[in-house]
Amino acid sequence: MPRSIWTGAISFGLVTVPVKLYSAVNRKTVRFHQLNQKTGSRIQQRRVDASTGDEVAYEDLVKGFELSPDRYVVIDPAELESVEPKKTKTIDIEDFVDLDDIDPIFYDHPYYLAPGPGGAKPYRLLLEAMRETNKVAIAKVVIRSKESLVAVRPMGDVLGMATMLFADEVVDPGTIDGVPDADDVEMSEREIDIAKQLVDSLAGDFEPEKYSDTYRQAVLDMIEKKAAGEEIAVQPETEEATPVPDLMSALKASLDAVRERSGGGDAKPKPKRRRTTTGGSGSGAAPKAKAPASRAKPKAKR
Repeated sequence: MPRSIWTGAISFGLVTVPVKLYSAVNRKTVRFHQLNQKTGSRIQQRRVDASTGDEVAYEDLVKGFELSPDRYVVIDPAELESVEPKKTKTIDIEDFVDLDDIDPIFYDHPYYLAPGPGGAKPYRLLLEAMRETNKVAIAKVVIRSKESLVAVRPMGDVLGMATMLFADEVVDPGTIDGVPDADDVEMSEREIDIAKQLVDSLAGDFEPEKYSDTYRQAVLDMIEKKAAGEEIAVQPETEEATPVPDLMSALKASLDAVRERSGGGDAKPKPKRRRTTTGGSGSGAAPKAKAPASRAKPKAKR
């Protein structure tokens, strides 16, 4: 049973909605410890002074901001506390915006918001109002002494909240080297047409259950076999496929492969099912393709 990690209230206008915050994800990674190969014992990480080689006690540690190599500004904990954001228990809504106005790159970590004691009616009222207007609430909240920008929106019958990146944290794509300008690349209508056919032939609804972390499962299977005493055979490297001679040939070959896989004939777009609920980490009615991947229906997979 998930446990709430924060309690407070959503505030918009003069209305407050008591809420409890829950993480919407359960990260599943395979974690390893470092061991001594000769003894099998776990390696301990020690805090060592780089100039003397002596271990440093925890109470002697201070924070330092590097100005240049080997030059630091030492910051006292009390000095940091003096500039910390004021601790509040409210998610202060500043704006309501359209879901499509938010680029998914701004989303960070997803959460669920559940109503707190006495908050069922205002919670439901806010949820329905945002659903019918297809709006996302942009707000600020302080959690664990850190102020975060967040987006709140309906996800089926629950409110979702996603922390967001600030604008100056997002790298301007214009600074990326090697990205060709549209005027510098010549494309024929035939190439564009076949590329569009290939996209349409692979189009369909987003079904998150179709995808899984096959590498993580393979690692867990290998660990289980090795723990049971089985010998693990190292697979030889496979030869890379011969590259297709040119772009047009690659497009045609890809399209033919899709047609063959689907039983021959013209590759047609897959019919889309009508959406009846929203999912994700930010807005109201039926979300469009621009919303982040976290928009799946709120059935947390474990």
